[in-house]
Amino acid sequence: MVLSSFDKLSRMLTQEKRLGYKNKAVFGGLEKLASNWGNEALQEATTDEQRALINEITQDLARYSEVAEADRPHFIHRLLVKLHKAGGAPSVTREREAPVPPAAAPAKSPAPPSPAEPTQVEATPEVAPVVIEAQPEQVVPTPDPPPPSPRPPVSPRPSPPHAPRLPRESQPDLSNAGLDSSVTKLPGIKEAMAKKLANLGVRTIGDFLSLYPRRYDDYRTLKPINQLQFGEEVTIIAQVWETRQRDTRNGRSIVTTTLSDGTATIEVTWFNQPWLAQKLTPGLQLVISGKVDEYLGRLTFQSPDWEELDKNMIHTGRLVPVYPLTEGLTIKWLRNQIKATVDYWTRRLPDYLPEESRQRLGMLPLDEAIRQIHFPDDWGKLEAARRRLAFDELLLIQLGVLRQRRAWQAQQGRPVNIKAEAVEPMLQALPYQLTSAQRKALDEIVADLRRETPMSRLLQGDVGSGKTVVALAAMVLTVLDGGQAAILAPTEILAEQHFQGMSRLLASIGEALGRPFQIRLLTGSTPAAERKELLDGLANGQVDILVGTHAIIQGDVELKSLRLAVIDEQHRFGVEQRAALREKGFNPHMLVMTATPIPRTLALTLYGDLDLSIIDEMPPGRQIIETRWLTPRERERAYGFIQAQIEKGRQAFIICPLVEESEKTEAKSAVEEHKRLQSQIFPKLKLGLLHGRMKAEEKEKVMAAFRDREMHILVSTSVVEVGIDVPNATVILVEGANRFGLAQLHQFRGRVGRGEHQSYCLLLADNASAEAEQRLAVIERTSNGFELAEQDLQLRGPGEFFGTRQSGLPDLKLVKLSDTKLLELARQEAGLIFEKDPSLDSPQNRLLARQLANFWSPRSDLN
Repeated sequence: MVLSSFDKLSRMLTQEKRLGYKNKAVFGGLEKLASNWGNEALQEATTDEQRALINEITQDLARYSEVAEADRPHFIHRLLVKLHKAGGAPSVTREREAPVPPAAAPAKSPAPPSPAEPTQVEATPEVAPVVIEAQPEQVVPTPDPPPPSPRPPVSPRPSPPHAPRLPRESQPDLSNAGLDSSVTKLPGIKEAMAKKLANLGVRTIGDFLSLYPRRYDDYRTLKPINQLQFGEEVTIIAQVWETRQRDTRNGRSIVTTTLSDGTATIEVTWFNQPWLAQKLTPGLQLVISGKVDEYLGRLTFQSPDWEELDKNMIHTGRLVPVYPLTEGLTIKWLRNQIKATVDYWTRRLPDYLPEESRQRLGMLPLDEAIRQIHFPDDWGKLEAARRRLAFDELLLIQLGVLRQRRAWQAQQGRPVNIKAEAVEPMLQALPYQLTSAQRKALDEIVADLRRETPMSRLLQGDVGSGKTVVALAAMVLTVLDGGQAAILAPTEILAEQHFQGMSRLLASIGEALGRPFQIRLLTGSTPAAERKELLDGLANGQVDILVGTHAIIQGDVELKSLRLAVIDEQHRFGVEQRAALREKGFNPHMLVMTATPIPRTLALTLYGDLDLSIIDEMPPGRQIIETRWLTPRERERAYGFIQAQIEKGRQAFIICPLVEESEKTEAKSAVEEHKRLQSQIFPKLKLGLLHGRMKAEEKEKVMAAFRDREMHILVSTSVVEVGIDVPNATVILVEGANRFGLAQLHQFRGRVGRGEHQSYCLLLADNASAEAEQRLAVIERTSNGFELAEQDLQLRGPGEFFGTRQSGLPDLKLVKLSDTKLLELARQEAGLIFEKDPSLDSPQNRLLARQLANFWSPRSDLN
């Protein structure tokens, strides 16, 4: 059989290992081999990547004699890795030859050299070297290893069905498939597996490409076994010496494999994978990556990543992507599927970013970015890939909002004739003076209302900053000009609270202006007879201001002259609902409000279609809520504090992350916790229960009772996150606080401190991760919502900050808050593209236009 140059060198390097790294595998040393081997290998090379690797190997061989003998095992291993990448797995690794064992020793002891040296062939410059394979008469063999201790026979076990393996060389027929095709078009994915993938958001082939890794394990550090150290994350290349399997008393399977690389041996253990006993046969060359563990004073690996040695390492020996998982999927199976998808489809992926833009901005091509984000060559390539794909997200966001702004400004609206003499009397009728930030926001809104272009403005302010009274002032001014106004709230509780608060203020304003205001409440709980009478009043214009929930956007609700539409907590409404409210009038002015502070740079990018007003000042006299982060051991102390507050006549919230108990989490549930607290902790107090699965009328009844002080403590889920106003509540205890983001914890904190008494927020964390501890430390020391928003975005990123598709914006998977320069770059580029070709009709922008439509569809105002 004629050996390839790669096979020849592999055997020489293996021989060098056996000889104890003395540089005696060929006469004159490996450096004499370099030039001729390089020339021969280059003639066999077929790709630029192979040629580059061959040149690297040639240079390494040429300096082998200069490498210290202690460093040569590591050096030879690196050469073997490069060799396998360049030329594939040589035949020597497939022959399953019996491995030559090192001396039995702890994992760090080096193997002694063979007692004799094999015949060598001098490598002269004129003649390519030929390695004579070691034969019994040429090589004094090393002693056979001692026989293993007797063990019960192992019965063969088949590979489990849940560990599918993709064929390496098979090419599936995907001629009739596209990126929007179902994942069931891919080999090995049936309906059952497709349902599991759907839990990760993967429904189409294209979704696989955008299922980005959540982190990467760096397994590039390659070491020989005798240089391993406890606790380090490394990769080794070694040969299976022996594999055995046993079952424990409790039915668990343990597979133990002894590996050798010529420098030492090491044991590797896997649990509950009995099929490995048949897979890991003696002589098999493996790549093992993982953390070096220790057992009884000997170094080991416990359930590391592994794969057979070949040139396409996916799970070991590289920056290995770690993907999110769901029940029924293994990381190895998912990684194999994504690798196959990336390899096949990136070659067929057109780049939608115009080439002129890509070159000017210094961005990677799209296909390269997709490959590197999943299977990066190094950290630099990974960051370059993330930069390109994050830029794409921001560019498409910005193009979308620019197009929306242009479409909105092209529409004809109805200006509101606001008389200056009506503004001051209205404000004087309020029971308090507006802050300068509130007054500035109102001035900006008034200026918009006077224009013929419909207003499209975002009003953001911290909890308790007074957004609602600013919106009410704008509604009053609209009504004074003969129009109607409506405010849409996300829950019945919040809608009723708005209705009651606005009714009180309107009574004073109406008296000051000499004109009564008709305000009505419409929710899903409104009785049929009352609803009919209300709809008539809306249609004939008798109702001035409508407060309600989703019920106000139903088809039979008609307003005679809706001129101003206000949406509270806008991120809680879908695009369809916002559009339905807009259609209740003739291009009405739109004001959307949020209590989730958003950093200005990000807000300008994400909400570029909206003008921005910020209330960043709290009303005078607003107390700072004392916040404490407690451990589970301090729970009884927290209960004692709540008891003391109730004895002073106050009330308390206790927040639980779940509605009902779950076997898969230790989080406390509202239902079970309510029972426990009532029977064991506060038996003499009256506790209420509130959660999202209750009917609307049940929630209303509970909240009304708590507001009217018929209950001492309200045990609730996160349904109380927004808007509930109970001035007598002074304590909120959040169970499982580590499970919530900073923005949500800040919203919880805003449920107290609405009265005259000092209020407190107690955060109880269960098994908090380092990141969760960081969040809790931040909220304990910071009460400013905008500062918390900055921190939350840094810790979790915009995608998690806004929640999956809650905001009506597409997901932001790769953008970081630290990408301020990238944010600005995307805004500038979107402006340039939009200025030259606002409709994206030119040939160079057609792919970009298609990607823009896909990116926003079906969840945006652009449809």
